[in-house]
Amino acid sequence: MPSTRDIRRRIKSVKNTAQITKAMQLVAAAKMKKAQDQASNGRAYAEMLNKVLVNLKEQAEEGAHPFFSEGKGTKTLILLIASDKGLCGALNTNLFKKLITTQFEGDAEYVTIGKKSVQAINRLRRALLADFPIKDPAHFAEVRAVGRFIQEKFCTGDYKKVFVVFNNFINTVTVVPTVEQLLPVNPVTLGGKRDFAPEIETATATTEYTFEPSAAVVFETVLPQYVNNTIYQMVLESRASEHSSRMVAMKNATDNAKQMIKDLSLEYNKLRQASITNELLEITTAKMALE
Repeated sequence: MPSTRDIRRRIKSVKNTAQITKAMQLVAAAKMKKAQDQASNGRAYAEMLNKVLVNLKEQAEEGAHPFFSEGKGTKTLILLIASDKGLCGALNTNLFKKLITTQFEGDAEYVTIGKKSVQAINRLRRALLADFPIKDPAHFAEVRAVGRFIQEKFCTGDYKKVFVVFNNFINTVTVVPTVEQLLPVNPVTLGGKRDFAPEIETATATTEYTFEPSAAVVFETVLPQYVNNTIYQMVLESRASEHSSRMVAMKNATDNAKQMIKDLSLEYNKLRQASITNELLEITTAKMALE
């Protein structure tokens, strides 16, 4: 049985840990608000751009642009977006489970964002083409380099499709590990709010577009921008998920520490009371022996 001194030391240690987790919770909450606003603000533009290009894909002539059709190769290119740091619960673990359980066509090669994704690919012994460190908060100029690299690889013809594996932010307590097809252009769901198909939205699907100066010139400009913006939005969704998960994890850790302090304090008081009782019994016994 531990002594009262040991319990006091444990209580002090747990209190110090609770102060650290509380501070991390407050920092994560501040970052979470900014990341959630940033992710939410970009969804409307990303949704409309994706919707228009999906409908254009159905109407475009074969060979109108490489991003509208599958590559001639047999391999699959996967962009894996994870966090740089831990202490965010099961966020990265669930993402990597989703990656492992998803079946991709042909051999898969990887491009990563986040230190945790690099570590996971190395542990799984998968083929890693490139890693892109993105600061927090993410800036479009940094993500554009990722988009440019992926577009160049897809245009070589070695890859049939390009997928992105990331954490899709729904709300503070709900994060969904998601696999979305980036190329060829395909309906994409972000934030749990976008779920459409060209054949369902008949009003949009039958819209005829007029291109100036020509469809080829518009595609050459818009499609690379679409790839860059979609990747950027997915990075924002992943960052919002990371900060939300870290805030929740640190809150749970703080609450658990407080409960542990209560339990240890109760145990300490019981031991202290038992010690006092024993001393009183010894004094009483000695007095009775002297009488």
